[in-house]
Amino acid sequence: MKKTVQILTLIFLMVGIYNAQGQDVQFSHYMFNNLFNNPAYSGVEGYTKLTAMHRTQWAGYTPSNGPGGGINSQLISLTSPIMRYNSGFGFYVLNDEIANQNFVQVQVSGAYHLGIKESKISIGFRGGAITQNINKDGYIYIDDDDPNINNIQATQVRPDFSVGVNYQHKDFYVGAAFNHLIEAEFGFGADAIRNPYPKDFLLTAGYTFPINYDVNLTPSFLVRTTEFSSYTFDISAMATYKEKIWGGLSFRQQEAAIVMLGYSFFKENTLKLGYAFDYTLVAQSAKSTTSHEIMVSYRLPAISTSGKKVVRTPRFRH
Repeated sequence: MKKTVQILTLIFLMVGIYNAQGQDVQFSHYMFNNLFNNPAYSGVEGYTKLTAMHRTQWAGYTPSNGPGGGINSQLISLTSPIMRYNSGFGFYVLNDEIANQNFVQVQVSGAYHLGIKESKISIGFRGGAITQNINKDGYIYIDDDDPNINNIQATQVRPDFSVGVNYQHKDFYVGAAFNHLIEAEFGFGADAIRNPYPKDFLLTAGYTFPINYDVNLTPSFLVRTTEFSSYTFDISAMATYKEKIWGGLSFRQQEAAIVMLGYSFFKENTLKLGYAFDYTLVAQSAKSTTSHEIMVSYRLPAISTSGKKVVRTPRFRH
C-alpha cells in the first residue's frame, strides 16, 4: 500500500510541474483504448489486442459559408506484451479530418512493466510522425492575388514524442501522460501563419466494483489540461453484465452527455463491439447536436511462457 501511495504521489507531482497546451481527439470510448492516451499502457493487459474506432463529431454540421463540415476521426491500434523482457509494444494510426485540413498520426510505443504482487507499474515512451494535408481549393480567399496562396504547402510532416506512466491493479488503474512534447508546428507556407500541434497532458483512472456475482460497475475519468488554467474532463460509469453486455453514461465537461452500449462475442469475449451517442449540451447554435462513435476490438489468446493455463480475473478488463 505504501508503494501505491508513492506512485500516486509521483503522478500528481508530475501534474504540478508540467505545462500543457491544447488537446487531441476526444473519443467517448477512451476507457477501451488507453494506449491512445498513454504509451505506458503498451502491453499492460498481458494479451495482444486490435482496436478500431470511428467517430463522427457534430454529425450533419454545415458551415454558413464555403465547404467543410463536422469532424471525422478513425483510429486503428495494436498493443501486445513482450513477455520475455517484462515489456510491451504499441502502435496506432489516427486519421483526423477537420474541414479542409487532414491530420494523420503514425505512432509506435514501448513500455517497461515492473510487477509488484497484484499490481504493475509501467513507464512508456512513444515516437512517430504527424502529417498535415491541406485542401487549398477548399478555402475562400479574400485576395486571389495574394502571393501567400501559391506558397501554401499541401503536405507537411513533423516528428512527435510522448511519455507516460501507469499503475495497474487487478481492480483499478491510474495513469498520466505527456503527449506531443515537442509541439510540432504546421504552417501555410508563411512564417507569420503557424499553428502548433498542441501539447497534451492527460490523467486517467478507473475502478471496478462488484455489485453482485453477475454485475460489475466501473467508474472512470479522463482529464485534459492546458497550462493548468483551462481543462476538460470526461467522467463515466459503466455497468457490465456477465462480462457480456455493458452500458453506461458519460459526461464531457463543456461539451456533451454520452450514452454507451456494447456487447462481447464468443466464449471468451474476445470480440467487443461498442456504440456511443453524444448529445451536445453547450453552444448548440454553433454545432450539430449529435455525435456518433463505433468501437470494435479483438483480443488474441494470451501468451504464456510457462505453459500453464492463464486464469483471468472477471474484474476490469477494458
